[in-house]
Order: sequence, then C-alpha cells, then structure tokens
Amino acid sequence: MNLISPSEKDFITKGIESDLRNDGRTRIAYRDFIIETGIVSQASGSCRLRLSKTDVLIGVKVEIGDIVSNTTSDNNNEQEQDIVNSQSENDKGRIVCSVECSPSASRDFEGRGANDINNELSQIMNRVLNGPQGGIDLKSLCIIPGAQCWVIYVDVLVLDYDGNLLDTIFLATRAALQNTRIPKVEIQDIGNGQLEFEISDDIEDAEKIKGWEDVPVTVTLNKIGQKYIIDATAMEELCTDTKIIIAVNKSGEICAMQKSLYGSLNPSLLTEMIRTAKDIGKVLIKNIDTTLEHEQVMASRANNKKFGFFI
Repeated sequence: MNLISPSEKDFITKGIESDLRNDGRTRIAYRDFIIETGIVSQASGSCRLRLSKTDVLIGVKVEIGDIVSNTTSDNNNEQEQDIVNSQSENDKGRIVCSVECSPSASRDFEGRGANDINNELSQIMNRVLNGPQGGIDLKSLCIIPGAQCWVIYVDVLVLDYDGNLLDTIFLATRAALQNTRIPKVEIQDIGNGQLEFEISDDIEDAEKIKGWEDVPVTVTLNKIGQKYIIDATAMEELCTDTKIIIAVNKSGEICAMQKSLYGSLNPSLLTEMIRTAKDIGKVLIKNIDTTLEHEQVMASRANNKKFGFFI
C-alpha cells in the first residue's frame, strides 16, 4: 500500500477543515472528466471515462444464456452465485460484472491485493445492478421463460488510478449501458408448447436496454478529520478515517449504501452526508445524460466520428 507521512496527512486534513483542498477544490466539488462511448468495435456497448488520472474502460457484451435459479445452479463462482441467489423468478435475465485493475495503474493493484480489490468491486457492481433498485428491467431480458435469456456482461478495465475508483466505474457503466444495443428477437410457437426464436441481424432493429436510465451512480463520501469530501484523490483516500458509498438514481432515491473502514460517524453528520450524496448524484446523472445526448448528435452529424467531452 502507498504510504503517507504524518506531516502530509496533517496538511491535507487542515486544508479540508478550511474547505480548501490540495488541487484548489472545495469539499463537495467534483473534478472534470472526459467521456467517450462506442469506442470498442467488437462490444455491444462501451465507454471510456477519465477522471483526472483515474482512467476506466468498460465493454458491454450481450449474449444468450440459460436462465438459472438457486435450485438448479451448480455454479461454484461466488459472484455468479450471488446473482443467482437474488433471482428466484424464471423469467429474468441477469447482469454479470467483472472488474480488473491493471497492475500498471497503481502499486495497490499488484500481487494478491489486486484480487481482493477486483472481487470487492465486482461484487458491489453485481449486487447493485442485479438488485431490486438496479434500474435495468431484468424481465425484459427474458427470451423464453425458464429456458433462455439475454445475459449482459459488463467488463471493467482500470487503466490508471488517482482516487474515487468506484464512482468512476459506475458513471462509466451507466454510459456504456446507454450505448448498448440488444438485437431484436422474434419468437415462434412450433407446437406442443415449444417455442423457438430467431435473432435479427439488422443493426437498425437493435434496441436500447430497458431501464438503463434508472441505473444508479455511486457517490463516495470520505470522512477526513471532522469533515467529509467527495471525489477524493489517492492522497486524500490515505487520510480517510471512514467512508460511505451511496448509490443514487436520477430521482435522488437511495438504491444502496455501504460503510467502509473503521472510523465512526456522528448520526447528524451521517444525515448530512446522505443528503449531500443525493444532491450530487442527481447532478452527476443529469450532466452525464445531457453530455451523452450531445455526443450522439455530434457523432450523427460527423458520420459517427467519436468525440470526447469534458464534464
């Protein structure tokens, strides 16, 4: 793990208490980020998002898979089993998320530590996106109940790191899912209660994922000293006593919450942090959705040439 000296920690902590961080931001100010979508040609949808030096690339692949239940699955993969256990109906598709942090991005991602980080981030994504408030209409992914469905694979590659990794991943995931298209399927009854389906090859018939607009983003609030900040840098994360991760959708509703580290929180401060996360989350979603619409318009006018946008 990266280390920080007591004098550096004291300098950062006192600056935050004075509402002035190392890079000149206030406690609840976000850094600018650049977003690009549709950059992986072999994926059903993709996005690259750079938040300062934190650089994340996401590819989404849509494939046909079997509907599994907790009574029929013999999958030994812990992440897959978490998804199966959360879905008792036989008429739902599923989302399978996988995060890989490149060892060249940070010394924290080398050796055994990388596996722990990758598993933790993957589990958070799987539980949020497959949960009741994950946004995606999982029933719309069903092709033949009890038999086959669409499986959405979300593969995350962390290229570089400078703090606030989870928030960056969820922002990029929302954009990648907005960019994803699912082929049109025609179902036919061949008699005796049997169904078969045919997938259209026409790209223009492909549709957006239902419910992508309700996919939440996460807002991570780091408590340093007696104050808290959002969008912490790598150095600020080393000074963090405790942090709260709150998933928020476009309506400002809380979809998930998780506390990390061992510090304590005053109930009144926790209430304030939750309120801040809801406000910041709604603004982030509004800004990113507006930017994605603008990108699509610009790309259509320039024969699908891709543009990167600052937010």
